[in-house]
Amino acid sequence: MKIIQVIADNSYLKAIQGIAEKEESVDFWVGREGEDGRRVMQMLVSPEKRQKTLDALQAILGNSETAKIFILPVEAVLPVPEEKEKTKEEKKDKSTTTREELYNSVEKNARLDSNFLLLVFLSTIVVAIGLLEDNVAVVIGAMVIAPLLGPNIALALGTALGDTALMWESLKTTLAGLTLALAVSILIGMVLPLNGESEELLARTDVGLDSAALAFASGAAAVLSLTTGLPSVLVGVMVAVALLPPTATLGLMLGAGNMELAIGAGLLLAVNVVCVNLAAKIAFLFRGIKPRTWLEKQKARQSMTTYIFIWVLSLAILLFAIYLRQEIPLPQ
Repeated sequence: MKIIQVIADNSYLKAIQGIAEKEESVDFWVGREGEDGRRVMQMLVSPEKRQKTLDALQAILGNSETAKIFILPVEAVLPVPEEKEKTKEEKKDKSTTTREELYNSVEKNARLDSNFLLLVFLSTIVVAIGLLEDNVAVVIGAMVIAPLLGPNIALALGTALGDTALMWESLKTTLAGLTLALAVSILIGMVLPLNGESEELLARTDVGLDSAALAFASGAAAVLSLTTGLPSVLVGVMVAVALLPPTATLGLMLGAGNMELAIGAGLLLAVNVVCVNLAAKIAFLFRGIKPRTWLEKQKARQSMTTYIFIWVLSLAILLFAIYLRQEIPLPQ
């Protein structure tokens, strides 16, 4: 449960109280009216009712320039409220996180700033050294940092909500991160000797259908962990479908002039990117993450169709390329 706190003009009191009663808030309380004519109103809301309550509040407060809505965490409620039997509509709504909370959590990972670029730069150095030295612990450490996973999840969310600005920001951040990681790893590959016996390095040059299945499942798990409020699951996802190791492997192989292994690493990277985005979009769709207004829903539906078509087509092309690579290996 969480507390939805509303600061609005006193004239909205009855309307907000009506929303609290309609959505069956566990509790509702009101503060004193301030000198500016605004009043603090708070309601304790169950996870199933939180999104509907927020939508209703935004609908009536949309024209107010002074109204504010806050979502406050609640550690525990005593005595424990009795659980009511859920309606069919509540059972259908699978997400326990509102789109506003999800957006706030995901959007910050799509920002292209100096912190993101520095994180990509440092983690690329870490993972490249780990790959060359065949050090599993160092590679996993770089995986957990996972700076490239956030923008890809944000891209899927932007499409689900029809948010063009978030989509372009996420795409720009993803491309910038991949370009920087590739450039740094190419330089490292040109300077440091390539360890041809490193199992961690060679593992990122071999791609098959199992790689696509792993990336797809991990991308879906990332979204499920976000929409159910279990961010701890993301650590496992970061390790399972890390985008940085194959990017660094691709750069190291290009820097060392080994084109055959570079192609394998490039295919693995492409498969991971495509599967993560496609799985994330399908997971958002499954969890019922959608815009609030009818117009936004129309825009989201159009972008969703285009988005899924592009990624499915890309995945089909990549799987065909993997098949050709396995059946017709390049000459030594």
